[in-house]
Amino acid sequence: MVFGNLLASLSQVGKEHDTGGVEFWREPMRAGWLMKQGDVIRTWRRRWFVLKDGKLFWFLDSNVTPASKTRGVIDMRYCLSSTSAVDKTGNEASFEITCMGESHVFVCETVAEKDAWLSSVGACIARRAYA
Repeated sequence: MVFGNLLASLSQVGKEHDTGGVEFWREPMRAGWLMKQGDVIRTWRRRWFVLKDGKLFWFLDSNVTPASKTRGVIDMRYCLSSTSAVDKTGNEASFEITCMGESHVFVCETVAEKDAWLSSVGACIARRAYA
């Protein structure tokens, strides 16, 4: 199973991520720095995240323009929940987004930031449930 997950992750390296036509560089619902584990090499990395139109994008830096290359995207239509992840990380400022078939853990700089992200992500998931 682990080997299969590794191969699936490696197959995504260098691929363009589907932005669904979302103008992620313009007026996001929420944006900021978060820590996220890499998909292939499981070390924690600081990335710039943008939440807009039900999609969570991440980038290498905060200078996001139409030419920016997304490092990844989570489509909230396929997410089931967002919760604190202190039990997984030991960090009060961490949260998890659970999607169909996978989960993503993030660490914020402060608990207040975590609460703000959870509120925004939860709103996207709730909108999906009633759409």
